[in-house]
Amino acid sequence: MKLTSMLAASAAALSLLAPLAAHADGHIDEITVAYFLEWPTPNQFAQNSGAYEEALGVKVNWVSFDAGTAMSSAMASGDVHISFSQGVTPFLVATAAGQDLQVVDIAVTYSDNDNCVVRSDLEITAENAGELEGKEVGVPLGTVAHAGFLSQMEHFGVDTSTMKVVDMAPVDSAAAFANGSLDMVCGWGGALRRMKEYGNVLLSGAEKEAIVGKVFDVTSIPAAFGQENPELLAKFLKVTADMNAQYAADRDPMLADIAKQAGMDVEATTAVLDVFTFPTIEQQLSSEWMGGELATLLKESAGKLEEAGQIKALSDYGPLINTSFLEAASAM
Repeated sequence: MKLTSMLAASAAALSLLAPLAAHADGHIDEITVAYFLEWPTPNQFAQNSGAYEEALGVKVNWVSFDAGTAMSSAMASGDVHISFSQGVTPFLVATAAGQDLQVVDIAVTYSDNDNCVVRSDLEITAENAGELEGKEVGVPLGTVAHAGFLSQMEHFGVDTSTMKVVDMAPVDSAAAFANGSLDMVCGWGGALRRMKEYGNVLLSGAEKEAIVGKVFDVTSIPAAFGQENPELLAKFLKVTADMNAQYAADRDPMLADIAKQAGMDVEATTAVLDVFTFPTIEQQLSSEWMGGELATLLKESAGKLEEAGQIKALSDYGPLINTSFLEAASAM
């Protein structure tokens, strides 16, 4: 699916929702949160039970998207107020274009749940990856999968200018891959699992991480939303953290509800969750993440995108990381 098609679909869905309503005293009645289907996370247990509404005291509209680029567009228009588990690459693309977004949380890390797959009958592996030149690949442009594709091709010395790169959402490229229309596809989640039924990866998650660095998603917001609703946002992050803790203690009672909201069966949900990690608030605020290393990780990723001609990187990514809401959540 082309990016324009994804944006149109997202806009159509959002048009069914009422805009963020604010009273004269600044109190709001509802918010809209973007998320991905086939991307199971512990907070979907609270999404299913209504725990977010209970904690926040407002209606929470959950709207699914095919890619993080569409999330950015929806935040730019004011239709989405929180993007849960947005990919780093869409975040970097949006902020490079001048969009005032902030990272407020590390949603999930997942080196093994984002990759590229080559059609089995081509018999192309890491040893003969050069044979990918001239092939057709389905990639959701401007996403973490796109960044990973570029890094892998650079690692193997594959000239991407010789390839036909088609901008497609993972769910669509997985279907095209299954019927033999594409030579290589890149994606994540349930779509990646379907891709692997018809092909092989060039690098394992650990091998890929050694090349491209940590693979993770963030919770992002328009900066103005955080400034105007700090307590509400902190409560949202608190519920999310509580669900992560509950999941870590005993995930089994949560799986059916998570699967329901992810649009998957329990078996597929479990398979994806097995390669996900959900950092605690303490871990997120540490020097390994938002307390230090995250700014460097964002700058390095932006630099790679700039080298590929995708964006003009910012000089400093520290100002785009706001720990105040997570710090407030940790005190609740």
